[in-house]
Amino acid sequence: MMIYLISINILSFLLFGIDKYKAIKKKYRIPEKVLLGISLLGGSLGSLLGMILFHHKTKKIGFLILIPLFLLLQIIILLEINFH
Repeated sequence: MMIYLISINILSFLLFGIDKYKAIKKKYRIPEKVLLGISLLGGSLGSLLGMILFHHKTKKIGFLILIPLFLLLQIIILLEINFH
């Protein structure tokens, strides 16, 4: 489980960095549903760090609401799993 979470968070962080780079270079972008999907699947911490570090998607209200919400839900789930 821990290897999965570390891997998906590294992936989500990298995807945010790559998408920001592509945005600057005006190249084909990573779809928002892919960025949100990887966050939902456990990569919310990496996504949030990517948003902050790369200053990417920080003006998109959906990302500002959903990424922290996903992170909160994932923390709750991990706490539930570890305490039961």
